Amino acid sequence: MTAALVWKLLRDLRRPLLIVAALLMTFQLLWAKITARVLGELAPFFTRMAAFGGFTRQDIENEVFSGPGQLIKGVIGGDRIRLDHAMDMLSIGYVHPLVQLILCIWAIGRAAGAIAGEIDRGTMELLLSQPLSRSRFVLAHLIVDAVAIPTLCLALWLGNFGGAALIAPIQLVERPDMKAPEAIAALEIGPLKFSLKGAIVPPEEPAEHIAERLTIRPWDFTPGLLSVAGLLFALSGATMWLSSLGRYRFRVLGLAILIGLLMFLVNVLGQMWDAMAFLRPWTIFYYYNPQSAILGQGWTVPVYGVPVPALPVLFAVGTVGYLLAWRTFEQRDLPAPL
Repeated sequence: MTAALVWKLLRDLRRPLLIVAALLMTFQLLWAKITARVLGELAPFFTRMAAFGGFTRQDIENEVFSGPGQLIKGVIGGDRIRLDHAMDMLSIGYVHPLVQLILCIWAIGRAAGAIAGEIDRGTMELLLSQPLSRSRFVLAHLIVDAVAIPTLCLALWLGNFGGAALIAPIQLVERPDMKAPEAIAALEIGPLKFSLKGAIVPPEEPAEHIAERLTIRPWDFTPGLLSVAGLLFALSGATMWLSSLGRYRFRVLGLAILIGLLMFLVNVLGQMWDAMAFLRPWTIFYYYNPQSAILGQGWTVPVYGVPVPALPVLFAVGTVGYLLAWRTFEQRDLPAPL
């Protein structure tokens, strides 16, 4: 009976699952094109303009991300990434607010209707009238997550490979109409004064450095998928518990979205406002760190000065959520359908 329920749930979810997977893959393809445009055309332009004024790329970046721009920098990865490197730019596609929104909508929306949705529609009594225990009902939804989450991760991965094939190799585009300004130097020899003119020539970056910056390694995105899976499982497990407590799907959905939005805002604002920084470890999104895994920067996050592995926390939240949902659903009374 469990297998039949799992098949029924997957059949009901096949269209939303395919739509979400297509959205995730398409976004990675689009972000790859944006990355090629930024690194191939815009970055050389602004770097050259900065050199003419005696500035470095870091000076321009600090100016752009000063003040309110710190919020944007926090959203895309903060100081962990280098905006002139292809892999760093592509890794933003995993933490972009739109991608996190899509992941949250899927995990929260599916789990919110798992129990409360069946009660709200009046179909829970029909399901439990079959030879199916409440424990097996929760287990069936856990199996559905075990199928759906890898599917969404695979869609992201295919988007990365497709994007790499679409833009590689990234070519730097020089602007032929961009003329170097002239520098004027004063020279005095005794009573004589001379003015010397010459074009400002910015320093050339070694070819090996350019090749290293623009290299794309699609296989390096694989560790980041574990973080994506952890976020989806954590959100799904937590929402499943809320669903086991509720009766109306949209009330559970609204509450779960509100909590998720507050955690996201606390995590982002805590990066630029020290007064809220202590709250970040209490949010799920603080432990969602695929960029560090993709860029080889480690799997741990600091929690009040102590390095804590991020992945176990995400999967622990999802596991505890499912256990609480199972326990609550086992003990609660089902309301009579209206």
